[in-house]
Amino acid sequence: MRDNKVRVRFAPSPTGPLHIGGVRTALYNYLFARHHGGTFILRIEDTDQTRSVEGTESYINESLRWCGIEIDEGVNEGGSYGPYRQSERKDIYSEYVTQLLESGAAYYAFDTPDDLDRMRAEHESRGETFMYNHSVRDGLMNSLAMQESEWQSLIENGTPYVVRFRMPVEEEIAMSDLIRGDIKVNSSTLDDKILYKSDGMPTYHLANIVDDHLMEISHVIRGEEWLPSLPLHGMLYRAFGWDEPQFAHLPLLLKPTGKGKLSKRDGDKMGFPVFPILWPHGETARGYREDGYFPEAFVNMLALLGWNPGTEQEIFSMDELIEAFSLDRVGKSGSRFDPDKAKWFNNHYMQLKSDDELAGLFSLLLKEKGIEETDERVAEVVAMVKERASFVHELWDQSDYFFVAPGTYDEQVVKKRWKDDSAPMMMSLASLLKGVNPFTSAVTEEKVKEWINEKGYGMGNVLNLFRLLVVGASRGPHLFDIIGWLGRDETIRRIEKGVEQLKTGN
Repeated sequence: MRDNKVRVRFAPSPTGPLHIGGVRTALYNYLFARHHGGTFILRIEDTDQTRSVEGTESYINESLRWCGIEIDEGVNEGGSYGPYRQSERKDIYSEYVTQLLESGAAYYAFDTPDDLDRMRAEHESRGETFMYNHSVRDGLMNSLAMQESEWQSLIENGTPYVVRFRMPVEEEIAMSDLIRGDIKVNSSTLDDKILYKSDGMPTYHLANIVDDHLMEISHVIRGEEWLPSLPLHGMLYRAFGWDEPQFAHLPLLLKPTGKGKLSKRDGDKMGFPVFPILWPHGETARGYREDGYFPEAFVNMLALLGWNPGTEQEIFSMDELIEAFSLDRVGKSGSRFDPDKAKWFNNHYMQLKSDDELAGLFSLLLKEKGIEETDERVAEVVAMVKERASFVHELWDQSDYFFVAPGTYDEQVVKKRWKDDSAPMMMSLASLLKGVNPFTSAVTEEKVKEWINEKGYGMGNVLNLFRLLVVGASRGPHLFDIIGWLGRDETIRRIEKGVEQLKTGN
């Protein structure tokens, strides 16, 4: 590390929707950068043009924006270390390939895909695994096994080639990881990875090392799937004579069962998304945003999948996460994803939101259903039902009867409550309500209960019938709060309609 200035990067490939594991990697990089007053960079690693999917880059940017992850340097933000799209850095890498070739740390290889397939088949026939390394390279088509004039002639004649890293023989490679500690690997167990192709495009291994160096990345925080590449990356830094960044490899996100990496198939099977927002291209896939999750709930949930604050606290704002986050509290083992816990977080954040804010969101849903109500009245409904909901769209399930009179009545409640004397009793109640003034929750409750006592009716029976006619079922908040919101005319209209329908059995 050149100095104490923290510079980190999130470097996705634009090959499709961003998995929540990738979002967590971006989040941890962001939290680490902000905690240390550093810089968070978004770099698009599109060296493999054949796998790039149109629309992915804008999808990644929108996903991070929804999560509240602010990019300091990137394709859209600019910065003094650009370009931030690897395909635009193509001319940079050839210089470094030449440096490796001249130092003997890399070599040209001209083996065709058919040559390599044949070698693999031969090894497999002997029960062995083929590795392109020191044990076979001297007998293959590469510059180590040829005279210089021979391989130079092949290059001049346009023969396709790749440049491979020359992994040393029987050398102990010692690396350090901020999460996993010291790591040691014998170089002879590693293959000679391809760094560069004759079309002028580097592979990930070379491009990310060169870019991290030139962008002065201080810490490389990435998923554990890159852990097997750590020895090669360390050797590349040493081959160039560069200081290495500090590495931290994050644990996997596991299936809800705890066995295996979380995948889209798991989400499809169990009914939850694995992407932050809707993927709209090709085979579309739902996202947490479209499923009704609040971004702060999603981020809070994701932060705790692999990181432990060391306290009992579970609810963190982004600022609190920034303040508390440290890599030394990131675990080594995978973290099991729990869909129910995700809903728990959303429920918590929903209860924290003001009735007015939720009413603004709920009003959009109501308008889609052709219902126009003032924000003030919608907020009153939200206040009555929000504790029963974990998502804004669930507010409708809890409050539909406020906006639409019941057309049917719960059969079980009808069977239990509706008797021969129910119709005259409910019509008598309607007559009483016509004279109640003001028609508020408190006043109507007082008058109705006085009337029930005077008549000698059973309190529970009358109120349950009353709710059945107003709501259509035995559900909802305080009955008198409901009718106070509906008003006198609508309440009486519902009683009369319900009585008529239940009397005739229609």
